[in-house]
Amino acid sequence: MKDIISTVWNSWLKRDREFILLFDSIAAANEIALMLNGQWDGCNGVIMAKCDEVAVNTAAKLLEATWCYQGTSKAVLDRVTTDEILRRYAMGERNFVNANLRCAVLSSVKLSEINFSYAKLSWADLSQANLSKADLTAADLSQANLSGADLHKAYLMRANLKRADLQQASLQGANLSSANLSEVNLTGADLTGANLSLADLRGANFHFCNLSGANLTDAKLIETDLAFALQ
Repeated sequence: MKDIISTVWNSWLKRDREFILLFDSIAAANEIALMLNGQWDGCNGVIMAKCDEVAVNTAAKLLEATWCYQGTSKAVLDRVTTDEILRRYAMGERNFVNANLRCAVLSSVKLSEINFSYAKLSWADLSQANLSKADLTAADLSQANLSGADLHKAYLMRANLKRADLQQASLQGANLSSANLSEVNLTGADLTGANLSLADLRGANFHFCNLSGANLTDAKLIETDLAFALQ
């Protein structure tokens, strides 16, 4: 009986649900949106009112592309060059969801309000970059250099920042809820009013870090480490 109720309930919830599919190339996403009457998001995503996986798999195979649902993070774009990012950003594009920018050099660039959600930015050099109000939801920023970066009011929910360098970074009002900040260097960083609820801060360096007004509800941390922070 419980299984029947669960099936009916899930079917009802999905009636008006939109499906967001991510492909491993922008060209494939554009073509498949046309083939399956979906809405191309201008990057590697396609929004579908209904998702026929057989049709999607057939179209993807035809174009030699791979895909996944948004959030599963399996389909990754081919590596995007720094010059391409800057060129497209200058033309007004802001959507770079799931982009592959591992080890990219983007120091001192202005990319405010860019959408890097689910992007692969591990080992990237983003020092002194302007990423204010950027969407970095679930992005992989592990071991990235973000020293001196402007990340005020940025969205970093569920982002992986393990061992990242955030020295002197501006994170005022940033949303870092459920983010992985283990072993991150926050020396001199400004986290005034930041949301760190449920974040993993174990092993983080808080020396001279400003945590005034920060939300640390249910955050995982070593209490003695906070003695070095400014609160």
